[in-house]
Amino acid sequence: MANVTFTSPSMPRDITVYAVAGDRGTLLSLAKSHNIPIPFDCQEGECGSCLIKVQNLSPRGQSGIALQEKEKEVLRQLGKITQEEIMDAEVNDMPPEHRLACQYFVRNEDILVTFAGDETAPERAPALSIAASVYRGGLSIKSLGEFLNYAVRVEEDAAAHYELLSRAMEECGNEDVAALFRRLGMYSLRHLDEARAKCADAGVEIELPRQSAWPDMQTPEQTDLWAGDANMSRLDALKFALQGERRGYEFYYAVSETSKVRDIRTLAKEFVREEKEHVDTLKLWIERQEAAMRQVG
Repeated sequence: MANVTFTSPSMPRDITVYAVAGDRGTLLSLAKSHNIPIPFDCQEGECGSCLIKVQNLSPRGQSGIALQEKEKEVLRQLGKITQEEIMDAEVNDMPPEHRLACQYFVRNEDILVTFAGDETAPERAPALSIAASVYRGGLSIKSLGEFLNYAVRVEEDAAAHYELLSRAMEECGNEDVAALFRRLGMYSLRHLDEARAKCADAGVEIELPRQSAWPDMQTPEQTDLWAGDANMSRLDALKFALQGERRGYEFYYAVSETSKVRDIRTLAKEFVREEKEHVDTLKLWIERQEAAMRQVG
């Protein structure tokens, strides 16, 4: 057993929780399961939003643990790790005091975890990739009708995308993931109906944009799994689906931030909120799948 104490200016008091080493997965997973408000975004060790400071309180001393290269690089960019600490981690397998909660695995040692953050701060959006800048620089939507037609195309392709994925997962025997993809497909169909209804309300004729109208010649939510792959693992399927949902989110985000037409920006923000729900759902499933695989391993 390990006592993990969380402290932060965003909390009215320190909170200590008990954890079985290895059973809870990452420190971020432990915090989320106890409603500890550690800020986080990508959960993949790439954005640095879940930065923490870890102090060992165990009389047994500090346990050695290796750092992944991506965590070292993020800590280096944040100015939270020295060259000496990097050498100590590489040579002596001893971690630095600053870590990323999504990369820190609970061990059999008592620790004090300090993090910044304000739980009254606005909710953080999903991490953006290069795709957002692609849409900003390569796509110009000049009217509400044009935006609605783009939205219809996105949601129509997304629904077909999830239908293919759900069938592939059924063939693999992964019924739980197939059910998730069917649910996401239903969300896309719901958004599709909403977009078509808005077209009708605005008197907009549906004229879907050609594939060549998109910066990379395909709609955002088409991923490498577009054709379906019955041999993919559950985890890979979820990660590819997340990739597509993030791209859909980034398309709407780029429009909401760059359009000069207020009605377009307002409507795009509605789609941004809905796509974020999809992203968060997939992140949760990925986290659960990875935790289950660690326990089996």
